[in-house]
Amino acid sequence: MNFNGFSKKDFNVFNIQGLDARMEGIQDHIRPKLEQLGEYFTPSLSAATGEEMFYHTAKHARRTVNPPDDTWVAFSTSNRGYKKHPHFQIGLFESHLFVWFAVIYESPIKQDFAEELQKHQSDILNEIPKHFVWSIDHTKPESIPHEKVDKERFSEMTTRLKNIKKAELLCGIHIPKNDQRLKDGEALLSVIDQTFNTLLPLYRYAQNAYASS
Repeated sequence: MNFNGFSKKDFNVFNIQGLDARMEGIQDHIRPKLEQLGEYFTPSLSAATGEEMFYHTAKHARRTVNPPDDTWVAFSTSNRGYKKHPHFQIGLFESHLFVWFAVIYESPIKQDFAEELQKHQSDILNEIPKHFVWSIDHTKPESIPHEKVDKERFSEMTTRLKNIKKAELLCGIHIPKNDQRLKDGEALLSVIDQTFNTLLPLYRYAQNAYASS
């Protein structure tokens, strides 16, 4: 695949004022690249997970006033959507590119998934690389560095996921917009592929949660 990575122009789209103008920028500059990534990673994610995966590029169709602060492509086992399912994501905020494994508020397995995470707490804390990050809200650019997540913090995040209806949990990486890897398409594809492979154990725990729910 001839993928050219992301440029400053792509990230600057999120500085465009107004819904229609920003959406035009997303459609012209970012969405074609996300579609490329969707097509590229769907086969490898299907092979890695053992389940047929489908990609979904954000359309932001429900927005009528406020322009989106981020955009993404998501991968799940449903060809109808991804929000109710454990999923992988690649996307952009104005400040960075993100690569996630996510279980968000619409998922029916949140409680069982939280219990799986708690059961495997030591493995997760030891095996997730220090430069990875966590998020408890997919709509916000802020994250929690994995190196600062101790047993107490991990317990707080997973208990919140289990007990609060709107709670979410995501794990992955942030790549700052000025990182040179973003401009090197081949290098970026490799980084994303490595990240997905690192996150596969979390997907396995989600599969176990489905089996027990």
